[in-house]
Amino acid sequence: MANSPLTPDDIDRLARKRAGAKLGWYTHATVYVLVNLFLFAMSQYAFGTRRWSLAPVLGWGLGLALHGISVFVIGSGSGLRERLVQKERDKLQRERGER
Repeated sequence: MANSPLTPDDIDRLARKRAGAKLGWYTHATVYVLVNLFLFAMSQYAFGTRRWSLAPVLGWGLGLALHGISVFVIGSGSGLRERLVQKERDKLQRERGER
């Protein structure tokens, strides 16, 4: 069974949702860079050591990476997600046809 074609309203809604998710990640990345540059400068010039500024970079960086994966790899409309959904549809249709 083929997917039903999307209406122009469906396409617009999906495009806005995807663009919003990507814009959210870009905002997150910008804040990450700005805040961590500030923390790095504080650790270097105010406290004389940079060691403690590495913890927020790594911890928040992991969160940013996971956010990026959820938006660009697994998120709605990504190739991987669409392939997995189609695989599950095919599997369910085969099971339904066998019964």
